[in-house]
Amino acid sequence: MSAPDAAERATERAARALAGAGRYPRPSGLAKRTSGLGIDQRTWLQHTFIYYHLLQETREVDAMSVRKRTWTTWKGEMKEAWVVDYADQNGKRHLKTFLKKKLADAFATTAKIQIRHGVHTADSESITVAAAGKLWIATAEKNRLERTTVDQYQQHLDLHIAPYLGRVKLSQLSAPMVREFEDKLSHGVSAPGTADHGPRSPAMVRKIRGSLGAILADAQERGLVARNVVRELRANRRRGKERRAERRHKGKLKVGVDIPAPAEIRAIIEAADGRWRPFILTAILTGLRASELRGLRWSDVDLKKRELHVSQRADRYQDIDVPKSAAGHRTVPITPKLASVLTEWKLACPKGGAGLVFPNGEGKVEWHSNIINRVWKPLQLAAGVTVPAVRDGKVVRDEHGKPVVKAKYTGLHALRHFYASWCINQEEDGGLALPAKVVQERLGHSSITVTLDTYGHLFPRGDDSAKLAQAEARLWG
Repeated sequence: MSAPDAAERATERAARALAGAGRYPRPSGLAKRTSGLGIDQRTWLQHTFIYYHLLQETREVDAMSVRKRTWTTWKGEMKEAWVVDYADQNGKRHLKTFLKKKLADAFATTAKIQIRHGVHTADSESITVAAAGKLWIATAEKNRLERTTVDQYQQHLDLHIAPYLGRVKLSQLSAPMVREFEDKLSHGVSAPGTADHGPRSPAMVRKIRGSLGAILADAQERGLVARNVVRELRANRRRGKERRAERRHKGKLKVGVDIPAPAEIRAIIEAADGRWRPFILTAILTGLRASELRGLRWSDVDLKKRELHVSQRADRYQDIDVPKSAAGHRTVPITPKLASVLTEWKLACPKGGAGLVFPNGEGKVEWHSNIINRVWKPLQLAAGVTVPAVRDGKVVRDEHGKPVVKAKYTGLHALRHFYASWCINQEEDGGLALPAKVVQERLGHSSITVTLDTYGHLFPRGDDSAKLAQAEARLWG
């Protein structure tokens, strides 16, 4: 036998042995193995590599087959289908039937790759989207996420995801199905057997899709699904395109529309009286969130230094928790008049074990809805900060034919918007003219990007006509 033939046969035997062991050859010891065969180490490795992959492909072909199946119905009609017979990464055999060979071949190709990577899940062993959603909620509760966050996830699952996709198995969920799901949400197409929820806003659709992606990510970590089709769908889209479109549609915050004008704030201050006057003044002059105001303690208010420290907040369930982010822990200065008002209020404030600054009559956390409906909206009506009530596009009128009015600003966040604008406005406009970084710290935003994205258009541009003329004179003479 010639040296090349001996080398070929020796290489084949080595390749088969290595393929059977499921590993490649190690470089050490190759010189000893190849010294008498008349080939160098590089050639030996190349041959071994080729044989290894040929054997692997042969194994995959043997473990997966696509065959045609024909049968005759009781009516005497001939039927045919294509069956994919394969073994998964655990050696368990499965059968999957298709009407067309093209679909069977496509599934076989995909399944072969998934099995090779050990992530394939057969339809018979897959769970539904609804079942995966329950596991996701359980994970959120186990990780001790905020109660409001878990409730929001549960609403996304129960009201939006489960009615449309709840019965779909994870292994059958595809990118086109997710895209169709988004379209139904956007156009308000009701799921079978459910009430009409109407069209969802682009922001809501994005949040629901994010929850669906999180469900699939949790299932992927559990080995229940091979792909996260939501993430694949998002990867094919331009990053930030949807958010920019949403911001364009929503528009920038406007004074007199989203942000109370200074004249409106003065009217509200004049109309505020009684036990809630200190609360409204603190909201206007500190910019605290409603949850931070409801959770504020006297121990966090330093009336001598005229500053307050945000260290906790009260959620919608009356539970006390830490601020939303690390930046939420902050110190906010208070004005002399506000310090005087709080000093007087401290003497009359209902006492309670929590030592809250703005409690209910029993000294406990006040419900947010009570503050909105019993304080904030009536106060705007008393101050004349109103807009006509509209129903079905028409102005609502009373029995005398006069327009019915309602509170202009629905939530307390409008006062936080005003505080931000007050910090930004120039001194000649009655503002504080603070830098963007200081405004971020006062508001407790997690990053300056949030501050600039929300209020950046309120900062002075520095390119007004007078300044441009002065700069031109210095440059051009």
